[in-house]
Amino acid sequence: MAAVTVRDLVVRYDATTVLDRVSVSVASGELLMLLGPSGCGKTTLLRSIAGFVEPSAGSIRFDDDEVTGRPVHTRDVGMVFQSFALWPHMTVAENVGFGLRERRVPPAEIAARVEAALQSTRMGGTGARPIDELSGGEQQRVALARALVIRPRCLLLDEPLSNLDAKLRQSMREEIRQLCKSVGLTTIYVTHDQKEALAIADRIAVMQKGRILQIGAPAEIYRRPQSRAVATFIGETNLLEARVTAVDATAIRLESAIGGLVAAPEQTFTPAAGSEVLISIRPECLRATASPVGPNVLRAELHEDGSLGGSLYLGEIAERKLRVGGASLTSYELNPAAAAATATAVTYEVAPADVVLLPADGAAAAV
Repeated sequence: MAAVTVRDLVVRYDATTVLDRVSVSVASGELLMLLGPSGCGKTTLLRSIAGFVEPSAGSIRFDDDEVTGRPVHTRDVGMVFQSFALWPHMTVAENVGFGLRERRVPPAEIAARVEAALQSTRMGGTGARPIDELSGGEQQRVALARALVIRPRCLLLDEPLSNLDAKLRQSMREEIRQLCKSVGLTTIYVTHDQKEALAIADRIAVMQKGRILQIGAPAEIYRRPQSRAVATFIGETNLLEARVTAVDATAIRLESAIGGLVAAPEQTFTPAAGSEVLISIRPECLRATASPVGPNVLRAELHEDGSLGGSLYLGEIAERKLRVGGASLTSYELNPAAAAATATAVTYEVAPADVVLLPADGAAAAV
């Protein structure tokens, strides 16, 4: 499979710049997720790689092959669309074999390759079925088989699960990752679903306003965002303004609306003492405890009726609103009933490694 390299790609529609000097490299066999809100340019980037959009500037290469400006059918890419784009008047096999017929592959080879592609997506033996008799998940598998049957240099997926129900989306994302990794497909996958990106990707590229803000492994993007935009788009977080009071090899000390805090020195940038920063603390990192042992101990105030803020039941967790000092925080708790409700306050703590520093101006920090 081909490595994909995009360099300084620009796409403009009249006076609107949709992609602004985007550069990204995808290794052979890697699964890269393009993640971002609607209108951020992720689908335009995908369609540019496929050849449906002609860039105003920049280059696209598959391995050492320059494909910028070449028509779609010469790039040998497989693409799965949000709507599946299956022809209802054709059978499953006719849909899957369409690209091979266009390439004038002999009929016997088409039949063998179509069945092999259907087998790979767990749709073997369904070639004679009409498309309108298939469920949403089955149609998705047919669309994948059609993309795979041409033996593409890379696979491009444009929000392929958005039309499926929640339970089917979860099972299909696992199947897509397993399929792509089993055959070593170079895959670029567009989504706005954070959980989908975290579950599937080898790496995630977070986009906003036509630019890539940060690229990294899912855990890196989630645990060590480099800007306010990434921290707030990937999952939920508590953001606080703070001032750095001291920096040494073992800790970064801060003063904030919830009191003094200690952050681990391993950050995406090193702030100077006296500088202003933002603090990001994920809700699950706030832990209720009767016996705090770390340096970051927080006292959450109880309401007059003894309740601890507002609590929202979310199934596997409860979301709880806390009042700590002069700030409102959100915590996620597996067992919220275990928090003490007999005193006037409940104690929480957060580990220094979970206190993440961001630039105060919201820009990405220099790595």
